[in-house]
Amino acid sequence: MSRPEKNPKPTVTTELVDQRNWLDLPEDVTANILKRVGVFEILESAQKVCTAWRGICKDPAMWRVIDMENTQELATPCELEKMCMNAIDRSQGQLVDLNIEHFPTIELIEFLAQGQRSSQLRRLQITHCYVSLYKSWSDFFKKAPLLEEISLSFTIISEETVADISRYSPMLKSFTYNNYGWGFSIEMDRADDFVLAVGKGMSQLLHLQLTGSEMSNKGLQAILDGCPNLQSLDLRGCFDISLDGTCGKLCKERIKNLRLPGDSTAGLKVAPFDSEDDYDSEDDYDSDLCPDMCFPVSSDSDYAVDLVDYYSL
Repeated sequence: MSRPEKNPKPTVTTELVDQRNWLDLPEDVTANILKRVGVFEILESAQKVCTAWRGICKDPAMWRVIDMENTQELATPCELEKMCMNAIDRSQGQLVDLNIEHFPTIELIEFLAQGQRSSQLRRLQITHCYVSLYKSWSDFFKKAPLLEEISLSFTIISEETVADISRYSPMLKSFTYNNYGWGFSIEMDRADDFVLAVGKGMSQLLHLQLTGSEMSNKGLQAILDGCPNLQSLDLRGCFDISLDGTCGKLCKERIKNLRLPGDSTAGLKVAPFDSEDDYDSEDDYDSDLCPDMCFPVSSDSDYAVDLVDYYSL
């Protein structure tokens, strides 16, 4: 009887696995894989692997969707903004879905407003953007007429900007303005003015989220009067309204998916700071300029200047 070989020859299956060349994958399959990697990883790593991958990464179709959420630990805000601009340029006007968090500035909003960069944009999500200059927002929305969904969290805009959204985004079906847990607040009258602008100009809305708003029943009534087609309304954290009377009855009768002020905030973006106690010292923020804010702002920062402009509207 012959002894078994110590090192048997590899089977055909093993040989095929060993000889597989990932560069032989069809281009559309490779593109599908790379799309799941993320903007940061594509620009910093994937496109540098080989000439074939670099060519795929330059295809405008790769950049129809740009998602830069939860990237703040990967690079500085300035670096992330430059990467985002690079990605937007690579889309060559084909961008339809943009989601960015923590680093948007005036320069980025104005960059989006140039040329045809936002001409095909359908969905916009921005979180933690302290750009309040009215002209920057106005110029942008003029160049994004196809928007169907806008979501702004912990972002400062005025009622004038809401009016511009209404004017320049006739296809808008979903609007989110989430300030839940954010220390920055405005007087109830200003909050009502903001909501009145929504009710006046966004009659076509199907979905509306106004979490954390300090509006009163006056504002809520304006929403019910001005947005007759609403299917869902999210009022979580809107503790200055009362749903015991007529407003509450109308909400329950007309709104299919209604979230009440005290409902669970599961799945909702919540501000990273809930109180001024989260700071180590009083020097972390300018309390004279922004007494209600829960993020650090120095008196000579760009953000501070924007907020002054906001109050002067």
